[in-house]
Amino acid sequence: MLKKNNEFSISPFAETRNMDVIHEKTGNFYKSLVIMSKRANQINDELKTELLAKLNEFATTSDNLEEVFENREQIEISKYYEKLPNSAVMALDEFLNDEIYYREKGEELK
Repeated sequence: MLKKNNEFSISPFAETRNMDVIHEKTGNFYKSLVIMSKRANQINDELKTELLAKLNEFATTSDNLEEVFENREQIEISKYYEKLPNSAVMALDEFLNDEIYYREKGEELK
């Protein structure tokens, strides 16, 4: 489960970052980008799965197109996910706050 919206202290907008700070975390800027990219994909998959699960609760089993109505709860859930920061921004924040675990290929677990 991801953090709820009121727990996010990050801006949903892209901001300028110091490349030296990102480089220092791994010693290689591009390695840092790969780590953040993989985490962003994980976050995106988690959000998509979570959203689809919540929206499937509202799915109708009938094929009656005559009665189309707006479900207020469904709209609120969709708005919540639209307001979340981009998964890349979330991954960058996690990376800079040392909240991402990563290891080199072939490196033993501790």
